[in-house]
Amino acid sequence: MKAIIALGACAAAACLSGQANAQAALISQKNISLDMAIDAATTALATCRKNGFKVSVTVLDRGGRTRVVLHDDNVGPHTIENSLRKAYTALTFKIPSGEMGKRIAANPTATAPLLLANVTSAEGALPIKAGDDFVGAIGVSGAPGGEKDAVCSQAGIDKISAALAAK
Repeated sequence: MKAIIALGACAAAACLSGQANAQAALISQKNISLDMAIDAATTALATCRKNGFKVSVTVLDRGGRTRVVLHDDNVGPHTIENSLRKAYTALTFKIPSGEMGKRIAANPTATAPLLLANVTSAEGALPIKAGDDFVGAIGVSGAPGGEKDAVCSQAGIDKISAALAAK
């Protein structure tokens, strides 16, 4: 009986050892490139300018690191932080940032996410996907209304959509 228990313990240890080795393997992840981030940001800014709005644009990579920030002339300083918070919310929750506001409006007691740093319920940011992978987010702030910011964010994503599909 002791031999069977010892054999079982050895088999379990071998399984755990194999599991540890499998977990230590490298992983490969898709991420937005700097060039794609620049293209998305400049297109979002140009779209807002064309629509008569001065804004700030922030593009984050899949890990929440800032890739690009554009701050238009004569736009309020708060728009830099707000575009970052919008993009961070879209990336973190994998939803348009304005969706967070809708979720909280539907359930006012579920405001805990807003206690996290850099999370907002303001509309204007969208997650960026390459196939099924979230590779970043783009946030815009400064237009008179988040829905107008979101239009500019979408224009930025549309600009890089072919490159996203190729990845």
